[in-house]
Amino acid sequence: MIGKTNDTITALASAAGAGAVAIIRVSGPETFAIVGRIFFAKSKKCIEEQESHTIHLGHIKDDHKVLDEVLVSLFKNPRSYTGEDVIEINCHGSAYIQQEILQLLLRKGCRLADAGEFTLRAFLNGKMDLSQAEAVADLIASDSEAAHQVAIQQMRGGFSNEIKRLRDQLLNFASLLELELDFAEEDVEFADRSQFVSLLLKIEVILKRLIDSFAIGNVIKQGIPVAIVGAPNAGKSTLLNALLNEDRAIVSDIAGTTRDTIEDEIAIGGLRFRFIDTAGIRETKDSIESIGIEKTFEKIGQAQVVLYLVDSIKLSVDSLKNFKNEIAQVKNQHPLKPLIIVLNKVDQLSQDDHLTITQELKTIENVKIVSLSAKQKTGITTLTDELLNFVNNGELRNDETIVTNSRHYDSLIKALEEIQNVQAGMSAQLSGDLLAIDLRESLYHLGNITGEVTNDELLGNIFANFCIGK
Repeated sequence: MIGKTNDTITALASAAGAGAVAIIRVSGPETFAIVGRIFFAKSKKCIEEQESHTIHLGHIKDDHKVLDEVLVSLFKNPRSYTGEDVIEINCHGSAYIQQEILQLLLRKGCRLADAGEFTLRAFLNGKMDLSQAEAVADLIASDSEAAHQVAIQQMRGGFSNEIKRLRDQLLNFASLLELELDFAEEDVEFADRSQFVSLLLKIEVILKRLIDSFAIGNVIKQGIPVAIVGAPNAGKSTLLNALLNEDRAIVSDIAGTTRDTIEDEIAIGGLRFRFIDTAGIRETKDSIESIGIEKTFEKIGQAQVVLYLVDSIKLSVDSLKNFKNEIAQVKNQHPLKPLIIVLNKVDQLSQDDHLTITQELKTIENVKIVSLSAKQKTGITTLTDELLNFVNNGELRNDETIVTNSRHYDSLIKALEEIQNVQAGMSAQLSGDLLAIDLRESLYHLGNITGEVTNDELLGNIFANFCIGK
């Protein structure tokens, strides 16, 4: 894939299938010559002689057969997405027309583009670095406001600029250390060790912040899993339906209706939450239901947040004690996992009973309490607001750099390890040549993020995950 950059490629750039309009993209050295042989402008002008960034109306013809009336957009190198000559053909969205034009382009000398090949060429031609190229795929896949915001920030170079600044500062000191090796016999120091120590501390802090941001970045990209658990008939399926505003789960008065986990997603406050309705927790002899209950405990372990639902009208003084013991067991097994006690059916409680129950539950440490009626859909907003409070989205509001890519996260971890090795070497007063080894490794891992250090296998793996036409 990496070696085929001198030919002219084409692909459908819009979504597959019929629509009002479709876009077919062509890029490469023969773009204008190939399209010029099949496009006939109404102005009678030759497109090869037209200015870049202009649009022309005309017909696509296969010999004397008119395939479609189209708009052709011209982008001459290097002022294009790929850095090459690019033409985008805007045709009618008939699947037949799309395929006819594509097949005609292939017969005239184009090759069908590989997945992500347009963006790969943009990277190879210096139009964007590797982290920005990966952000293009994230932007296309974004399905929430937060995911979109992070992808836009990275595509505009926010993350890569921060990495480049770190790398440039390290590279400067690495060069001075390397220079010292040429004058080893004179025993001179070109790199100020005190400034170097300060720089290493500064870089360590920045790398740790970026690494820590992956926790929020990962849930933004993958969605935040929320397990809805509790006893049978507490209203878990009704709550899921109320959150989704649709009848997704079966609701019944018969205990044990939900025997497997049911999952669905919604966006709340720009973040994607993945709700998991689980089987009711109780002792049962039903083997199938038992499997469902086992899965419930698995989902609690996998969830980012746990909603422990309870039927408030069934809570008496005695049952409150048992319920508090159940909560304590869950907290003991997962002490760091956020847990919200959801009091359901509070519309059927008196004010005094509701007050008594909530005051008693407030004695449980490190839990939040939300009262609602899933059936009446009251209190749902309070619950969603509480869920957002568990997500540290301050970085989003402050436009901080957030790491969402596991490849970047891995490289940052390795770069930090090498920086800490350099710091240890400085404390042990190691010679410059030994410090330079770890410093070069750190530079390598940082360069791996932006593509300053790369290889064909890495590029192949990254761009294979793109859609064809991008």
